[in-house]
Amino acid sequence: MGKEYFFDKPKNVKRLLLGFYIFLFVILIAEFFIHKHIFFRWERYPFFYAMFGFVAFVGLIIAAKYILRPVIKRREDYYD
Repeated sequence: MGKEYFFDKPKNVKRLLLGFYIFLFVILIAEFFIHKHIFFRWERYPFFYAMFGFVAFVGLIIAAKYILRPVIKRREDYYD
């Protein structure tokens, strides 16, 4: 048997995910108590920055899949 690493145990992975979810929840709740220097009107909406980041991330993934992939994709036997 090989060496067992920290994330080989499912219990440790569950602990990590639980900690991650708790951290995300704390950040979302902290948004109500942190003063923001608002410049645009839509920045006043609750969780605006979280939604903006998620939409931007999904947009990047879609752009990479449907726009960039056809541009840089090579034939299967390109290196043969």
